[in-house]
Amino acid sequence: MTISQLGVIGLGTMGANLARNAARRGAKVAVFNRTTDVMSAFIKEHGNEGAFVPCKTYEELFRSLDKPRAILLMVKAGPAVDAVLADLLPHLEQGDIIIDGGNSHYEDTERREKELTEQGIRFIGMGVSGGEEGALNGPSMMPGGDKSAWEDCEELLTKMAADDGLGGKCISYIGPGGAGHFVKMVHNGIEYGVMQLIAESYDLLKNVGGYTNAELAETFAHWNDGDDLQSFLMEITSKIFLQKDNLSSSDLIDVINDEAGQKGTGKWTTIAALHLGVAIPTITAAVDARIISGSRREHTLPYMPDLEEPMPPKQQMRHIVRSALHLSTLCSYKQGFALMEAASTEYEWNLNLSECARIWLGGCIIRSILLKDFMNAFSHSYFNGEKQVYWRLSQELAASRGIATPAMAASLAYYDSLRRERLPQNLIQAQRDFFGAHTYKRIDKEGTFHTQWDQ
Repeated sequence: MTISQLGVIGLGTMGANLARNAARRGAKVAVFNRTTDVMSAFIKEHGNEGAFVPCKTYEELFRSLDKPRAILLMVKAGPAVDAVLADLLPHLEQGDIIIDGGNSHYEDTERREKELTEQGIRFIGMGVSGGEEGALNGPSMMPGGDKSAWEDCEELLTKMAADDGLGGKCISYIGPGGAGHFVKMVHNGIEYGVMQLIAESYDLLKNVGGYTNAELAETFAHWNDGDDLQSFLMEITSKIFLQKDNLSSSDLIDVINDEAGQKGTGKWTTIAALHLGVAIPTITAAVDARIISGSRREHTLPYMPDLEEPMPPKQQMRHIVRSALHLSTLCSYKQGFALMEAASTEYEWNLNLSECARIWLGGCIIRSILLKDFMNAFSHSYFNGEKQVYWRLSQELAASRGIATPAMAASLAYYDSLRRERLPQNLIQAQRDFFGAHTYKRIDKEGTFHTQWDQ
């Protein structure tokens, strides 16, 4: 059955814009907000954009929609979702569909789908990326859960999604259970990594290369025109450096406090990676960097600069940082896809990683030309030649000038660990066997071995 009506609960920025998006695509949209004044204000401002039905109660919401009903929840992730679901249950009937479009944890989604399925209610956990503009004009959407529910909602949700630039839409059924929210979580983890890498590039260009804000704006705009770094995040970064502060004579970037917030999805990505045994050091370093930015207390720690490290000319510095940013960004994406692959195996989701890359080509925050590389077999040819030399030089310059580049350094260490034929963890395994009789394997014989080290 094709569903052409939608109930939306939660009219914050994302919920309101998704409701407007659906209405603009011809859907009848019943809207509800816990605070009725918010719903009334929404109707007053946007009521002429489509067929909206204002609802002050859940009873009104359910009466206004044909069966089976599709209800999109856009409420804060966590206990609020469970509270709304509990309130909705008395009104839900078999075959109705609940779509959780918030940033819910994938394990919560797994639990909710199981609980609702037992009561005949179909559940979709759908990651949505694109911010407020994407929600209105076309986001990237990652639905998972009940496949029959997806099939009923597919036509409407596909109309709402962004174009992928290849003739398709940035939406695809991800897999059962919490697969959709897991993939959105990884999207956000990659986002953490890329944003931190861009920030480190800014730090190097500004505080080592001596770039002005105007030069930074031109540099990032130029990089965004290229075939290696073109992305939404590069585009907005170039614009940020041009923004003037309306409260002072400064550029706005220079008066913004250097404490970055976070809502938890990056941390969730790191926890999931630890659980699944997947190394994502670039993403984890980015999470740590945000934590440090909000918790540091010492500003007087000693610093001994390496004044003998030669400073490259400005134009060369630009090439150095561009190379480091490009290769490190590839590592962030690669780690995210490795994590999704491991989760697909562990949870038997059968994720189509090429499709995950495709639906991120438009609408979402990490949309980038680099994703086309992950739609096919990823090539390591980018790491050959001058770019890798510059990548390593960037870390020499950062260390000698006391500039912290945790995500770039983690990316390079990740790459070097993957390419090495032999790592020093043989010593760690020897230590483990020494103090705990944990045994070890040999490179020349099959089996496990233990040594009485102190005899």
